[in-house]
This record gives sequence, structure tokens and C-alpha cells, in this order.
Amino acid sequence: MVNVDEFIEDAKESIRDQIGDEHAIIALSGGVDSSVAATLAYEAVGEQLTPVYVDTGLMRKGETEQIAETFSFMESLRVVDAEARFFDALEGVIDPEEKRAVIGEQFIREFEREAQDTDAEYLVQGTIYPDRIESEGNIKSHHNVGGLPDVVDFEGIVEPVRDLYKDEVRDVARALGLESIIAERMPFPGPGLAVRVLGEVTPEKVQVAREACHIVEDEVEKHDPWQAFAAVIGKGTGVKGDNRVHGWIVSVRSVESRDGMTARAQELPWDTLQRIQSRITGTNENVARVVYDVTHKPPATIEYE
Repeated sequence: MVNVDEFIEDAKESIRDQIGDEHAIIALSGGVDSSVAATLAYEAVGEQLTPVYVDTGLMRKGETEQIAETFSFMESLRVVDAEARFFDALEGVIDPEEKRAVIGEQFIREFEREAQDTDAEYLVQGTIYPDRIESEGNIKSHHNVGGLPDVVDFEGIVEPVRDLYKDEVRDVARALGLESIIAERMPFPGPGLAVRVLGEVTPEKVQVAREACHIVEDEVEKHDPWQAFAAVIGKGTGVKGDNRVHGWIVSVRSVESRDGMTARAQELPWDTLQRIQSRITGTNENVARVVYDVTHKPPATIEYE
């Protein structure tokens, strides 16, 4: 395990060495990885850093408001409304790897636009070790690693936590005094809900996934999962009232893990699963059924795409 105090001091010194007297922006998503990277960079270079949160329209329920409140101590925080641009870029895209590439490029273009306003030469991001391993091993491309476009208009990319596992990042978050809502929160994919809707990304499917994920997190939190969420995986027949419907199938996933490299599906109580399905189908008339994923990693990945 990493020596947290030594890591924090070494990381801040490395950030100062890499950025020098230049300006940088930090890609802040609200997850623990980017939050730790942002806090380290903010403490290292202060006014030379502009934190940028991009609202892609693919985020968790209430995410944007929560980020603005939690990181209000960073006076230079910018919140960018990019929902329309992300949905336009994803129109017609079905292949999971193409989705990640499209999202990775769109993120970079958003940050380049913000960098022009601040004369930033460096981009700081929260890449961690499993991100690099999975991208380099062709398991899946992460939007901030394998999903990056070939041409990036920055002098350099700074990755303060690139050699840490998730549990080590959480240790650093606690040592930095980050709120538990950040330090202890479940992992969330960089491409957001785009990889929790199979096939084309549409506003309707994303909204179904967003509400379902919120319900799953709420119901499963007491069982202390590594990660729990819902995904829209297709359509199937169902019955609402006296009518036959052809609605969305929502798959629920809850896993236990240490670092995300391997995971085991949780054996959730039956009453918990029944409450989840009742809430999901009851709050969205277009959901026909809810299923529970019992597959471990491997052979599956944690996320669906």
C-alpha cells in the first residue's frame, strides 16, 4: 500500500514540476479519482489551475448541482453545459468502443475550448492504474486513456494518481479531507450513462438509466457494494394495467471488489431486489421488466460496455 502522506507531498511536487509557471485546467467529474487529482493540483499550483466540470447530460441524478456545491471552495470552478453537443456527437453510434472514442474526443474538445479562455497549456485528469491496464490490454478503452483522440492541443497531460488503485485513491481522498460523499462514493464510468444504455444513446434511454441507477444506489447502499447500478439493455414485452406493452428491460448489477480488476456479483436479499424492481417499473411506465445480473468479473466486465 502507498504511504499516503509521502504520496501527497510527492504528487504536489511533481505537479509543480510538470506545470511550472504555466496555467492548467483540471477535468473534474465529481468521482473520487478526478476529485483527488483536482485537489492535489489545486493545493500544488493554486491560481494557475482552473477546474472544469463538463455537464455531458450523461451524469448521475443531481450530479451537476452537487459538484457545484461540493467544490465551491475552488473559486475558479467552471460548469460547462455541453449536453446538446454530446448527444449530437453520439447520434447513430452503436459500437461500445466507438462510443468511448466519441466521448473521449468530445471531452478533449470541450477542455480545449476552456483552455483557450484561460491560456492553459496543461490538462490534469484523474486516470488511475486500472484505467491504464484495461486500455492497454484492450479490455476496454477508457475515455481518458484509450479513448483520447490522436491530436490533443495541450503541451502535456498531467495524471497525479495514474499509479494508484481505487482503494489507494480513497485513502488519499480521506487524507486530503474530502467529504465522504466524494471519498466513499461508488465508481462511475467516465463516459457516464452512455455505457449504461446498450445501443444508440438517446435522451429517453439515458433518463431511464439515470432514474434506475438512483433507485439502485439508494436501495443497495446498506449492503456496502463496491459498485451498484442499472443499465438499459434492450426492449421486451410486459403488461401495464390491462395492456400489453413493449418496454425497456433494465438490468441491475451490484458487485463486491477491492480494486475493480476482479469482482463478484453480490447475493442481494430477495426483498431488496423486489423493492428495486417495484420502484423502477412503478416510476417509469416505459420499463417492462427488471433483471438481476449474477455474472462475476471475469468473465464479464463490471460495466456493460
